[in-house]
Amino acid sequence: MISDRLKRVILKTLDLDDFEFQDATKAGDVPGWDSLSHVKVILAVEKEYGLRFKTMELLRLKNVGDLQVLVSARTGSR
Repeated sequence: MISDRLKRVILKTLDLDDFEFQDATKAGDVPGWDSLSHVKVILAVEKEYGLRFKTMELLRLKNVGDLQVLVSARTGSR
């Protein structure tokens, strides 16, 4: 399940009012989430959570659920 905090960061970065994220949601499923905005989303998530992701961590991400799992693992939250 995608946390409200992560959802807010993504929506704000993509300038969207709302979008129903599921664990299996991929970047291509979200309006405006292209390769350039992908970088912006990752940077915004890093800033919000005070993290720095490793390249290999990012390359393993397949969907928003994977991003949530990574953030949760790195912050110790669920």
